[in-house]
Parts: sequence; structure tokens; C-alpha cells
Amino acid sequence: MAVLDLKVVDKNGKTICSDSGEDYVSLVHTAEYQEGDRIVLETSEKNIHVFLQVDDALGAAFCYITDTVSYAVPFGEKRICFSPKVFYGNRHYLYARAAREDEIHAYRNLALNVCDQHGDTNCYPHASANVETRGESVFAARNAIDGVCENRSHSEWPYESWGINMQDDAEMTVDFGREVEADKIVLYTRSDFPHDNWWQQVTLTFSDQSEIVWDLEKSRFAHVLDFAPKNIRWVKLSRLIKADDPSPFPALSQIEVYGRER
Repeated sequence: MAVLDLKVVDKNGKTICSDSGEDYVSLVHTAEYQEGDRIVLETSEKNIHVFLQVDDALGAAFCYITDTVSYAVPFGEKRICFSPKVFYGNRHYLYARAAREDEIHAYRNLALNVCDQHGDTNCYPHASANVETRGESVFAARNAIDGVCENRSHSEWPYESWGINMQDDAEMTVDFGREVEADKIVLYTRSDFPHDNWWQQVTLTFSDQSEIVWDLEKSRFAHVLDFAPKNIRWVKLSRLIKADDPSPFPALSQIEVYGRER
């Protein structure tokens, strides 16, 4: 059993509320969040699968935890990529639960993580990119693995996306934090036409050094690619070839990577 410690701390590191338990812990925070507040999860065991809910309006994420997780409660511009219900008000239900074996080994979207953040998170899967349009939260890489597939507009939730700032060398990586077996990738490219362009072709590079060149079409619906199972730690999306269209703004609303634990 893993001991899970969950707490909310303020900008000075002072604990506001906390609780702990074996394989499960919950917490009710009865105050409005203040700028600088963080939600911290510590575990007695490292490299474990955990369901983590940092906010009831956000829902639980199925995460692979490698060390202490420190989640910064978003404010201001950092908040507009989330539902306005998230982190709002003076009553918040948080929890963490160690995953069961059947949950760990189920076939699922291995890329989904509503708790993803910038930087070294110790919480996987994790999305990162070499560019995010103007550094704005609504165009951050994390938006492409948050489970929101709505792609018919851009900017504030639910239209957040990964924006490439019109850079031809843009690339995004989804890191799983351990080796997994994957056999399908689904892309929802942003389709706010005529504002948006689209990609005619993208390249998927895997941690095993294999590559797949994938031809896409103009569509707001899912692009689905099945392939022979690969054992990988990460996948990179790059070599993004735009269509011959006046718009300079292709973007990615969501990437899903299906498979199972090794």
C-alpha cells in the first residue's frame, strides 16, 4: 500500500489544509483560492499509477507519478484555458487514489491528463513543445492532452489548443514517463475555418527511433491512425506541412494515444 499525502499550501509554503491515507486520500478545501496557492501530492512509493483530482469541476486524471506533484492553482491569463467553473468558489473537493491492477492494464488513451502543467511535473503523461503562440495559456501544449476535443473556434475554453506561432519547425512531444505499448493515434486538428489553415502531412517520431509520415485532410473530425504495437516512452509530432491556404494558423486541439501498460 502507498501512503498518499494531499495538501493545499499558500504562496509562502504554509499548509492551509491536509490529509493522508493508505491508497486513498480526500480533502475538502473550504476557502477561495489565493494567487500562489498550490496543491501538493506526496506518496510513500514512487513510480505509481494514481487517480488525481485537483478540482471537482476538472475531474480526475489517471496519472503516473514519479515523485512529489506540486500543482499551481491558475490565476489571471493562466486560467482562461480552463472551464470558468474550475477552482471557483469556496468549496473544493480533491482526492488521490492508487489505481487498481485492472485499471492500470486496461486499454485506454495513454495521453490524457487533465492535470498537466508546464515544466518538470513528476506527473505523466506530459506535453511539451518548442513553441506556444505568444506564450499564452490558450495555446499551450498541455491543451492538446486535456480531453477537450472541441475544435471549431480558438482561444478561451473550450477552444484551447496547441498553437505553433506560425513556425514551420514547431514540434510537440507527449512523454509517458515510462515505457508503454501504443497502437493507435487520434488527432483533432483545429478547424476554425476560414481563420485556420490545416496540415496536409505530419510526422510522428517515436522513442524507439521509428517514424510514421501521416497524410491528413481538411476536416473537423478525428484523424485516426492504426499501426503495429510499439513499445515507447514518448511520441513527437513534427514536420508539420501546411496546406496551400491563405491562413497562416494551423493548430492542434487534441492528440490521443491508445494502448496499454507493458
